[in-house]
Amino acid sequence: MSKRVARFREIKKEVRIMGIDDCPLDPARQKRTIVLGIVFRGRLRLDGATSTDVEVDGRDSTERVVEMVKSSPHYKQLRVIMMDTITLAGFNIVDITRLNQETGFPIIAVTREKPNNDDVKSALRNLPDWEDRWRMIENAGDLNEIRVRNTTIFAHIAGISTNDAEAIVQISSTRANYPEPLRVAHLLAHGLYPKIHQ
Repeated sequence: MSKRVARFREIKKEVRIMGIDDCPLDPARQKRTIVLGIVFRGRLRLDGATSTDVEVDGRDSTERVVEMVKSSPHYKQLRVIMMDTITLAGFNIVDITRLNQETGFPIIAVTREKPNNDDVKSALRNLPDWEDRWRMIENAGDLNEIRVRNTTIFAHIAGISTNDAEAIVQISSTRANYPEPLRVAHLLAHGLYPKIHQ
């Protein structure tokens, strides 16, 4: 499949972003976990929320996230999907190129710190199909450095230029120097954790 790159003539302060994060895991008790999609207008207002579930260390995250995005009542208003890294539920890796192609939205998968590839590969070796998963990580491309005020964070991107991705991250970030859609998705996902495991 050919790659499509979204080009923004103007990036509005209220650009609608779905921020995606998963709930914390208890691997001894869980086979699946909840994933939240939080819709924000830039960094200004929470517009809605949706959810799905994915298999812990499974291979269904791309399909499940595509379904979640497309079934959202905010689907037609969305412009960007943000994720907290490209993995959900342990090592259930999201194919961000496919996610971009099947939803039609650019993908920005953010991480505060650049991962150590040797450590990642070592952890993956505990899974029987680790080589396939490692190829998925490689296919996500290089991590792009993005400046938010005086902070550098990193992002895998698909379907968007680095300059536009950086502008959207900056527009959607608060004093925490992190995109508000992801910050709120993270807070809500962790807030749900005790109720899920009661």
